Amino acid sequence: MSLTLRTISREQHLAYIQSQPAASHCQVPAWADVKTEWRSENLGWFDGNGELVGVGLVLYRQLPKIKRYLAYLPEGPVINWHAPNLDDWLQPMLAHLKQQGAFSVKMGPPVVIRRWDSAAIKSGIQNPDVKRLKDVEASHIEPRAFEVADRLRRMGWQQAEDGGAGFGDVQPRYVFQVPLANRSLDDVLKGFNQLWRRNIKKAEKAGVEVVQGGYEDLAEWQRLYEITAVRDRFRPRPLSYFQRMWTVLNSEDPNRMRLYFARHNGVNLSAATMLVVGGHVWYSYGASDNIGREVRPSNAMQWRMLRDAYAMGATVYDLRGISDSLDETDHLFGLIQFKVGTGGEAVEYVGEWDFPLNKLLHKALDMYMSRR
Repeated sequence: MSLTLRTISREQHLAYIQSQPAASHCQVPAWADVKTEWRSENLGWFDGNGELVGVGLVLYRQLPKIKRYLAYLPEGPVINWHAPNLDDWLQPMLAHLKQQGAFSVKMGPPVVIRRWDSAAIKSGIQNPDVKRLKDVEASHIEPRAFEVADRLRRMGWQQAEDGGAGFGDVQPRYVFQVPLANRSLDDVLKGFNQLWRRNIKKAEKAGVEVVQGGYEDLAEWQRLYEITAVRDRFRPRPLSYFQRMWTVLNSEDPNRMRLYFARHNGVNLSAATMLVVGGHVWYSYGASDNIGREVRPSNAMQWRMLRDAYAMGATVYDLRGISDSLDETDHLFGLIQFKVGTGGEAVEYVGEWDFPLNKLLHKALDMYMSRR
C-alpha cells in the first residue's frame, strides 16, 4: 500500500476522528488551542485511492534562540499501528517533520501492551516482595504490541530512558480504566470493592448531590483545585487554562468537556473535569476540599460520572495516570489504591518514543531537560 502524507485542514482532521470508535483527547484538533505555547499542524495519511486513512496532531516547541523544533504527537498519531508496513506510515512523517525544522520527534503510540485486573493488583499489593506493577503477572498480554515496539527500535526510535515508569513521561504510561463494553451497570457496581460500595451508599444517605457545572462555575472549580494543590504539593494550572480548555474543546464538540461538583448542604466539596472522544471517556482533573470528607463526595462523584459515561455509550471510563509503584510507603500509592477500588484494570501502554533527527541537538535537549 503506497501512502502519502500532507498537511490537512482541521475540519478534515476532526471528521476523521469522528469516524473512529475512539481516539485520545490529545489528538483532537482543538487540543492545539489548549496548548497555546506550541505551534501546531494537522497531518493526514492518504492511501493510493486518495482516501484519508490516518491523522496526527503535531505540536512544535521551538528551541531557545534557534529556529529548530521539538515535534510532539501526544498519544498519537491516529494510524493503524498494527499494519505490517509500519515503516511506510512513519518514514514520510519523519521526512515531513524534518522539512518543517524539527530536530527531534516524540510520539506516544496509543498501543496497549499489558493489563492487570483488580485481583492481580490486590495480590501484588499484599505480597511484600512486590514493589512494582511489572513484578505482578499480567492478566492479559497483547503480543502485537511487542511487535510494534520491535519495529520502532529497528527503525531507530528510542524509548525514554526510564522505560516510562511513573510520571517521567509527558503522558502517563500506566493508566487505570474501567471497561464498560458488554457490561450492565449492575455488573460495574458489583465490580467495585466493598469500601467503594459502602462509601457510595454513605454519600447517598448523607444527601450528597452531584451536579454538572458550566463555564461560569470554573472559578469555583479553581478554588477547590487550589486547595488540592496546596495539600498534595503540586503547582496548579491557572484558571485561564481551564477557561481556555472549556471554550476551545466545547466549541469543537459541545460534549467534549464536562464539569462535575459533589455538594453537601449547598457546599461544593469535590469537583472533576471529564473529557469525551467517541467511546472513550476520561476523568481528567480532580479536586476536593479539606472538609466534608466523611460524607464521601469523591466516591459519589465518580459513580455519577461513570454512570453518565455509560449512558453516553462509552466503552471505557478512564481514570488516567497511575504510578507503577505498589509500595505502600510510596507517596503515589494512594492513587492506585483509590482507583483499584472501582474494580477496573491497570493498563500499560508502549510508552513514548523519540526519534533524534539531529543527534547533537537532541542530546542538548536531553541534557537541558534533565537539569530542570
